[in-house]
Amino acid sequence: MRPISGSTPSDRRQRALVPVLVSLGMLVAIISSLGAPLIPTIAAVDHVSAADAQWSLTVTMLVGAVATPAMGRLGDGPHRKRVILTGLAVVLGGSLLAALPLGFAYLIVGRALQGVGMGLVPLAIATARDSVPPERARSALSTLSLTTAAGVGVGYPVTGLLAQSLGMYAGFWFAVIATAVALVTAAVVLPAPPPRPAHPMDYPGAVLLTLGMSGLLFSLTQGEQWGWGSPRLLTLAAVAVLLLAGWVVQELRCDHPLVDLRLVRDRTVFAAHLTTVMGGVGMYLLISLVTRYVQTPSSAGYGFGASVVVTGLILVPFSAGSLLAGRVVRVLVRNRPPVRMLPVSCLFSLAALLTFVFAHNGLWEVFVTMGLAGLGVGVSFAVTPGLIVGGVPAHETGSAMSFNQVVKYIGYSSGSALSAVILQAAGTTGQGLPPESGYRTAGLVGCAVWAATAVVSYVLIRTGGRGASVKAAGMEHRVRAAHNGSEPDGADLVAGTGAER
Repeated sequence: MRPISGSTPSDRRQRALVPVLVSLGMLVAIISSLGAPLIPTIAAVDHVSAADAQWSLTVTMLVGAVATPAMGRLGDGPHRKRVILTGLAVVLGGSLLAALPLGFAYLIVGRALQGVGMGLVPLAIATARDSVPPERARSALSTLSLTTAAGVGVGYPVTGLLAQSLGMYAGFWFAVIATAVALVTAAVVLPAPPPRPAHPMDYPGAVLLTLGMSGLLFSLTQGEQWGWGSPRLLTLAAVAVLLLAGWVVQELRCDHPLVDLRLVRDRTVFAAHLTTVMGGVGMYLLISLVTRYVQTPSSAGYGFGASVVVTGLILVPFSAGSLLAGRVVRVLVRNRPPVRMLPVSCLFSLAALLTFVFAHNGLWEVFVTMGLAGLGVGVSFAVTPGLIVGGVPAHETGSAMSFNQVVKYIGYSSGSALSAVILQAAGTTGQGLPPESGYRTAGLVGCAVWAATAVVSYVLIRTGGRGASVKAAGMEHRVRAAHNGSEPDGADLVAGTGAER
């Protein structure tokens, strides 16, 4: 007879499923937070320029842009658990490689391998959708979104505290321990996915996307060193553009593409993707600028000489703003189409960069800047999933969301690289620190980007006509009904807080 107070191993695994999935989301936040606060420290310890050290952040996002759709495609069939465990094993190897004091090249390789972890959150969300009982699925999906958003504000100060107390590599050892625990618990708790047909992997698309994006970002970062008009730079950039054009052709011709680009034709969906990629650029442009600025010693004529811990704490208002934006959007979309929130998100982000450009004489002003940035990015990422779900056929939701993750990580890596390029161009040869004018220039570039994005998104919404508004207004009903099938719940998508950030 079964004990009254007892439970079967299956029951225990079911109860542990959501905490394990949440730990995967937190792990992604930890991985993404290991770059920005440590850039000045990495440059000093490994004797490289700050622009080169920036690649410790850029390469992770670049790999994430490719790994996310690739892992989504591989995990779309009966092998999801195997894909998650393999991804965790790769992240564990990358964390260990980055944690060992072997030099800058090994650190970059390790950070690249860690970028594979960026593809774990969509798989975790898919697992929750398929395996969590319906009465708990809504809160599970919402918790996953909240965790990945809040994790940025938690991961940065934890990383800074470890680096300041135990050295630069302590944060990477923390990632080793966290990944090892996640790997063991995932192997025990994750269930087998429901039976679905497996689609062939688009390997040519993955290779073309990787080479094209890598070439474009590398040419961007080498422009100052090689010369913006140098033949090898122009050749590299041209080859990268051709590779990306080939990737577009490949995706349009492939029966099971890595990313279905045909789904971008809808005006509302295009506006959502555009705001997402610009949100990624603006987010990591500002984060990279702020974390370097506050750590600059005041002897340079600007900066606060802040410790790595204080630098990490500056990111807390960003996460708080993102979470607040998610709750505000949940209320606002009840009375108006969510698509109208896209220009609003751009204006919040524009205000954040204007604040950084014209008011950065005190740390409290930088905290305000990051809070405004969190509101802007949070509003954008909160409404984007719901807009995409409402604008594409139900059976194409997975592919459309996969493309959104691609453009998000492309925005992250581009913003990270762009900040380094502008600061490097503002300095003079042999000068260790960029002048303060470099930060002002980078901030104004970001302002121009956000102003243009606000105008374009507004025009797209206006010219989309009544159909776009009706589709946006009725979106919550459609995706809520889809929850009874195989799609994500609409309320979580419409009012989500920007998962995978």
